[in-house]
Amino acid sequence: MVFSYTLSPDIIAAGFHALSDPLRIEVIDLLRSQELCVCDLCEHLGTTQSKLSFHLKTLKSAGLVRSRQEGRWIYYSLNLPQFVALEQYLAEFRRTCSILPGRRCQDDS
Repeated sequence: MVFSYTLSPDIIAAGFHALSDPLRIEVIDLLRSQELCVCDLCEHLGTTQSKLSFHLKTLKSAGLVRSRQEGRWIYYSLNLPQFVALEQYLAEFRRTCSILPGRRCQDDS
């Protein structure tokens, strides 16, 4: 069966990698309700801007977060279409996959 998602395996892996860190999950949870600047994220998370910068770069590279600059501040928000794409990728397993027993290998001896 052909999957209906259009993301490459590299992009899917980057998305799940970005979701594999507790701090990045906290960032995503904070961005669920509103766009936030780096200073607000640092304050809510109790972390430094340099540490947060690394995690935001990972989230941006995976396409899960967008940024925009306003003056000297950078504001971050969720990129919902990327979340939908990852969700659709996982939904295909639930919808189309059934676990069948493996084929018994033939012993050549």
